[in-house]
Amino acid sequence: MTAESKTTWWRDQWHWLALAAAGVAGLVWFQSHAQAGRGDEPAARAVPVAQGASRPVKAALSVSAVVPQQAQWAVELTANGAIAAWQEAVVGAELAGQRLAQVQVNVGDPVRKGQVLALLASEAVRADVQNAEAALQEAEALAAEARANADRARALRESQAMSAQEAQRAITAEQTAVARVNSARAQLASQRVRLAQARVLAPDDGVISARQATVGAVVQPGQELFRLIRQNRLEWRAELPSADLARVRPGMKAWATPPGGQTVEGRVRMVAPTVDAGTRNGLVYVDLPASALQAGARAGMFAPGRVAVGQGGGLTLPQTAVLLRDGFSYVFRIEPAGTVAQTKVQIGRRQGDRIEVVSGLDARAQVVASGVAFLTDGDVVRVVAAPAKGKP
Repeated sequence: MTAESKTTWWRDQWHWLALAAAGVAGLVWFQSHAQAGRGDEPAARAVPVAQGASRPVKAALSVSAVVPQQAQWAVELTANGAIAAWQEAVVGAELAGQRLAQVQVNVGDPVRKGQVLALLASEAVRADVQNAEAALQEAEALAAEARANADRARALRESQAMSAQEAQRAITAEQTAVARVNSARAQLASQRVRLAQARVLAPDDGVISARQATVGAVVQPGQELFRLIRQNRLEWRAELPSADLARVRPGMKAWATPPGGQTVEGRVRMVAPTVDAGTRNGLVYVDLPASALQAGARAGMFAPGRVAVGQGGGLTLPQTAVLLRDGFSYVFRIEPAGTVAQTKVQIGRRQGDRIEVVSGLDARAQVVASGVAFLTDGDVVRVVAAPAKGKP
């Protein structure tokens, strides 16, 4: 290679090196400016927060205030007990060895006193009645003949045409015939009674509660065919602790609520003279009206209820003022500073839309009337007048 060629080659190499260096420098400049631009963007959006600034004050809630009111309410004892028939009559057969020919009622049927419940086969009894009637007719015929003979004997004895012994025999035959007539009449009456017993009758007004009668069965004396709730009357046998029995008197009002039915009002008829030795509970017998059946009450049901034993005073609030939380009852008392204080109270009786406060609240305290579910202890409130009833 000549000297001139070498010079040209080195000049080309330096040219390419200069171009490469310029490209690298441009790339570095672009990346550095791009990074600087991204770093400035959040800084531009950032808003400085002044140190020591206070949080915003929570707005006051508008509430209406209410003061506890003194009220006289009935003092009631809660109880549970069974509903049973006031009296249950057992209707059975009086005739022995007769077959049931007809059964005319079923369970739940209302019946009247003297109504036919069932009929027994009476062909044999009717035959016995006819036999007794024939025996009576025969006895009466013999008695008539004996009476005529006796009258004749008395007349002949006075005229001494008949001996005294024969006259006495005729008079004795008359007396015997009369006795046979009386016996035949008694036999006929007995057979007629048996014929009447072939008709099983209701002993009282009421409703059929059970039936064991089956057509074709041969009945025996005393065998139960039906059970009857007399006069459709039920009673509630409320169980109360022995300590509460002394507070109950006959004539007091009581209420029982049959399962799935309506509450029925009754009257205490009597208090049991004994207490169960195991449970220490006594029974209070409450008469229920005939309408209890229409209200859903049935004999054998177990029903809750209550017995009113007098009157008692107490502080009451609207039920909307009481908050049930975690199994306890609270009210929100309004403090003079305009805040509310959550106060635990003990509640008692309920009547209508009001509830009794037994303890935990002063009689002059002001409490929030409604909307207590949206309050917490310490909230700031503004007391406003309660809206009139019937207006939004």
